[in-house]
Amino acid sequence: MKIPDTYAVVITAAGRGTRAGGDVAKQWRDLAGESVILRSIAAFAEFPRIVVTLPPDDMARGVAELAGPVVLVAGGETRSASIRAALETLDGSGVTHVLIHDGARPLVPPHVIEGVVAALEAGAEAAAPALPVTDALWRAEGGHVTGTASREGLLRAQTPQGFHLASILAAHRAFPEGGADDVELALRAGLAVTATAGDEDNLKLTWPQDFRRAERILGAAMDIRLGNGFDVHAFTEGDHVWLCGVRIPHDKALLGHSDADVGMHALTDAIYGALAQGDIGRHFPPSDPQWKGAESHIFLRHAGELAREMGYTISNADVTLICEQPKVGPHAGAMQLRLSEILGITPDRVSVKATTSERLGFTGRGEGIASIATATLVKG
Repeated sequence: MKIPDTYAVVITAAGRGTRAGGDVAKQWRDLAGESVILRSIAAFAEFPRIVVTLPPDDMARGVAELAGPVVLVAGGETRSASIRAALETLDGSGVTHVLIHDGARPLVPPHVIEGVVAALEAGAEAAAPALPVTDALWRAEGGHVTGTASREGLLRAQTPQGFHLASILAAHRAFPEGGADDVELALRAGLAVTATAGDEDNLKLTWPQDFRRAERILGAAMDIRLGNGFDVHAFTEGDHVWLCGVRIPHDKALLGHSDADVGMHALTDAIYGALAQGDIGRHFPPSDPQWKGAESHIFLRHAGELAREMGYTISNADVTLICEQPKVGPHAGAMQLRLSEILGITPDRVSVKATTSERLGFTGRGEGIASIATATLVKG
């Protein structure tokens, strides 16, 4: 739906939202990789004019972080005072209609916005989205239910609430004490308000658990990444090999700049790959002498810590060792446990197994060992 040129939106974000918890005001909190207020603004990107109210102390931050065609207005002591300040900036600007939206509703679907605009375009004096009350209603006192109330004719209010600019500005000027929302002021002023379709996803972020629900709606918990790693090391003279953090007696050793733990190297690269962070060589260059003979758990631990820093959890790790000798089966359990300890995950999320190449190729000829690994990372 094309938004008329004479429409504007006011997004309210001048409160502190202390009930939502956290160390910062909820409008600045991260919601699946983007701040709440930026998500609210993005929902109205088609509007020619966007006015955002912020606490006076946050104006500098707003200028720095809310770049683009957004007008910032310092909020007042109350929600109504903040909205009136925003509406006054639109008076005489050519704007005929305004939608007023809670910045704490960052998931408002397009059809909810379009429904309000369509009602105004059809001639409504005011329009606002709502949902029917479907739950039973009780009255309570002192933690005990004292009675019931009828839900007949009751609606759950949402935003954006749309108005003729002149009408809602006049209502704010006439009732400076404000109200629960702008529809209340409109009704006091004698305006007829049309109820349009709301949406369950258009929730208002009020409590800590609301953020978790919003992340589920956004699919934040489904940010899944897969990474693959492959490594090869040749045999050399020696009496043991290191595989997945376990020392295994053998008539040869593996040749490498570090301890040549081919399984751990493959898994480390798989995690780096899932994070799009290159490979071991990027983080631990072989040209740097400090890594000569280094134990490979250093590399794997770094990859796991980097994943956590970037907000990911290692869901599972799967390592396959490709060799004729030594036999891996008797040591697989110890390898599984060691990898899980290094990554800080439970052993049931780590798989270590082995296969041969049916005596084909360099592994079949006993010239070395290869390994492939896959890591699954989940964010949210």
